[in-house]
Amino acid sequence: MFKPNFTYTTHIVNNLLKITSAREIILHAYLVPKWDVALRKEALVRNAHSSTRIEGNRLSLEQVTELAAGRAVMATRKDKQEVLNYLYVLEHLASFAEHEKISEKSILNVHKQITKDVLDNPKDSGRYRDSQVYVGDRSGNVIFMPPKTKDVPTLIRSLISWLNSEETKKLDPVLIAGIAHYEFVRIHPFIDGNGRTARSLASLILFLSGFDIKRFFALDDYYDSDRNTYYAALQTVNPKTLNLNKWLEYFTDGVAVSVISVKEKILRLSSEKLRKDVKGQIALSERQMKIIEHLQRNKKITAGDVAKSFKITRQGALKELSKLVVLGVIKLNGKGRGAHYILE
Repeated sequence: MFKPNFTYTTHIVNNLLKITSAREIILHAYLVPKWDVALRKEALVRNAHSSTRIEGNRLSLEQVTELAAGRAVMATRKDKQEVLNYLYVLEHLASFAEHEKISEKSILNVHKQITKDVLDNPKDSGRYRDSQVYVGDRSGNVIFMPPKTKDVPTLIRSLISWLNSEETKKLDPVLIAGIAHYEFVRIHPFIDGNGRTARSLASLILFLSGFDIKRFFALDDYYDSDRNTYYAALQTVNPKTLNLNKWLEYFTDGVAVSVISVKEKILRLSSEKLRKDVKGQIALSERQMKIIEHLQRNKKITAGDVAKSFKITRQGALKELSKLVVLGVIKLNGKGRGAHYILE
């Protein structure tokens, strides 16, 4: 079974302490639900923009934001499809796990969705590579040669066994995500889309561990801010010893930057008024989150809209809306046929 080679350097430990401290503030902050939704949406868009941009996608953050809202943008079909694919994976991240665990099927399905309708050979989507690949620089020089093609399935299964082992569960989830990210890139199991799949895998690990349960963190932003440093960090691992210390220092740097950024946003949002109005953070169901997302896009919503969207009765829709009214998240405007709900 795969066994990572690393030690707890002072740099790594200090980053983990920073991350833990900032995350505690985030989890216990006073935050109204509409900001909860806004932060999640912002992280989703920024992750999709950054992760696809690292690998050459030309869409701007504004264009990705428009696509995420269901609006049309002027761009090539491939660029749009890559972003839409990544958005889909992030929005449905939990569905790629099997019984809350990562499996070989999980990884193949993530890759299949990420590369849907963008590969030269559609048969390579969701399937391990059948030929040797290499990683090169812009001049065409080989900077890394992944393991032999025939070894890919065994190496991936070994990584999955390690991910799901009891010993691994004792590690900090940030380290697990960082280790899995590197090992996946090292194996390079697919013809294309390895980077995006590796970053999705890291996000899935953090989500399943409960670390990023609210999906607030835009980790890919850090990698995209300096792509040369990202690639250089991957190359710090000696191919003979596979010591991950320098890579994990860089990876935990990125998580710390993202978590601290979210903490600072939340502290700004948690004004004195919110502290008085909201007695702690309000937990919303997935359905309630969708209602708020609809309100942020369309400014208002009716019981009929909710009933149609979730295929429930009007009475069931009114019940969902009433819960949000009681929580002080939305309020009723108008009467009779013109009755609708808006954000409080």
